[in-house]
Amino acid sequence: SSRTARSEEDRESLWDAWGSWSECSRTCGGGASYSLRRCLSSKTCEGRNIRYRTCSNVDCPPEAGDFRAQQCSAHNDVKYQGQLYEWLPISNDPDNPCSLKCQARGTALVVELAPKVLDGTRCYTESLDMCISGLCQIVGCDHQLGSAVKEDNCGVCNGDGSTCRLVRGHYKSQLSASKLDDTVVAIPYGSRQVRLVLKGPDHLYLETKTLQGVKSENTLSTTGSFLVENSSVDFQKFPDKEILRISGPLTADFTIKIHYAGAADSLVQFIFYQPIIHRWRETDFFPCSASCGGGYQLTSAECFDLRSNRVVADQYCHYYPENIKPKPKLQECNLDPCPASDGYKQIMPYDLYHPLPRWESTPWTACSSSCGGGIQSRSVSCVEEDIQGHISPVEEWKCMYTPKTPVVQPCNIFDCPKWLAQEWSPCTVTCGQGLRYRVVLCIDHRGMHTGGCSTKTKPHIKEECVAPTPCYKPKEKLPVEAKLPWYKQAQELDEGTAISEEPSFIPEAWSPCSVTCGVGSQIRLVKCQVLLSFSQSVADLPIDECEGPKPVSQRVCYSGPCSGEATEYTPEETQVLYGSMQEFDELYDWEYDGFTECSESCGGGVQEAVVTCLNKQTREIADETLCVSSRRPPQLLKACSLDPCPPR
Repeated sequence: SSRTARSEEDRESLWDAWGSWSECSRTCGGGASYSLRRCLSSKTCEGRNIRYRTCSNVDCPPEAGDFRAQQCSAHNDVKYQGQLYEWLPISNDPDNPCSLKCQARGTALVVELAPKVLDGTRCYTESLDMCISGLCQIVGCDHQLGSAVKEDNCGVCNGDGSTCRLVRGHYKSQLSASKLDDTVVAIPYGSRQVRLVLKGPDHLYLETKTLQGVKSENTLSTTGSFLVENSSVDFQKFPDKEILRISGPLTADFTIKIHYAGAADSLVQFIFYQPIIHRWRETDFFPCSASCGGGYQLTSAECFDLRSNRVVADQYCHYYPENIKPKPKLQECNLDPCPASDGYKQIMPYDLYHPLPRWESTPWTACSSSCGGGIQSRSVSCVEEDIQGHISPVEEWKCMYTPKTPVVQPCNIFDCPKWLAQEWSPCTVTCGQGLRYRVVLCIDHRGMHTGGCSTKTKPHIKEECVAPTPCYKPKEKLPVEAKLPWYKQAQELDEGTAISEEPSFIPEAWSPCSVTCGVGSQIRLVKCQVLLSFSQSVADLPIDECEGPKPVSQRVCYSGPCSGEATEYTPEETQVLYGSMQEFDELYDWEYDGFTECSESCGGGVQEAVVTCLNKQTREIADETLCVSSRRPPQLLKACSLDPCPPR
């Protein structure tokens, strides 16, 4: 046979050139062809001397039948053990899919009539893999040997599933004396992987309608596989249920109906992949807006029916959420100058082309209220862009082909932060008149501790209280109010840190006091946390990710006098409870120290004034507990990043 020119690689490997390809083993349905080469060396050559490729990858006509069935029927006129049989194919043999196993019709006799099927025979009925020289070879949907490319659920080779949509649901029979049947679901032309399961006494049947309008009906009376409008249908009938499978694609519109056969209700579950048969299609450019001197022209989009190959109303394309209407394209046209004789530039009527003028808006103003519902506004005008890119305002009627964008919208419609008062503490004395304290928190609409509550409406955190037991011993050593511990605890919880989008230290609640009376200690866990704005969840970070001083995790607490006696303090307790309050008042105080970063990068955010406890002499930042005796200044907020965000 003729040989092609040898390549350098073939000469070096001592192989002769590959020969020409053989005839295809099949004329349709996918076959195999082979090519041979000869080893020119007296020694063994590395590699194979035969190679294969697929061929005749066109669908066979329906009357051609199954290729494996043809090979079985070829033995009908050959006696087996002295008797003639009509042989039917045995498909999907898991052990040896490439042997020709056939079953004698009407018997349980199964015989391997040939060790190998013909090249190009499918290994399995639902696969493109084919048998070549007795071995099952992988074939991708691109009909290439060894290819792993597969069809998506829409039947598109190596597709992304965007040309169809999954439809699933259920139907429950509604018994009625006035009707004997009902429609379960309509499955359109081209749908795939159809599966219905009926549970109950009723019965399924089919109605079909071809694209040419021909209607037919199938009663599905027996179990089996059969063709309906050239679509292979597999039906299984059981005493208490029915199962219908159609791999597709459907070659007609199928309507699945139910025939009422019993007094009990039936349930039908269905699932299939429906093709998106209406898609947007970009139009050609409309006529130029000017006959000379420079104009513009635009494209548009029209809804196209893939089955009938015609344009339909836009509403059909809007039915599929997956369909995205393409944006118009713009190009310049008729750029030649107008004739000098008349200097006239003919402007084409607006109804002959898609106009260029568009609505343009300014950024939204800041919201009129930071919470509780406000409004923000912007100005909207009709503008036109010339060839040089200059934008100028034009009459509004030129933009009326699209709705005018809104000029007012509501904003910050969430509730304003509110004060939430906690329970009162025990009275600071066990006899006579004392004081009690409570924690007052500012809670936002999400239930988080934040700022922004009005100081004018804040409930008081301290009030007088009278113990039911009278005092028999005058108090001279100390005042009634144990100022530092309770006031400090109330103040710290009142000014607790809210979780933000910046890593920050978040202290948890203090543990109960380690003692039930006298002076003890409390501990708490301090975490470095950040608010993930996208998921609105809180994430823990390593401690070194947070900046600034870490809040204290241990402190002294006082649980009142022991043994029910009147309140008397030891010198050590006095130092713990009060320390040098006068020194604290004179040496430490709160001061503003700039603002935090903006909470948003665009679209409007807020910055919060940073309040620190400062040593008045050294001007160094001190622990906040040293400023507890001074009133913390009010929270200050200011707007930032007011520029609109770019469209996504």
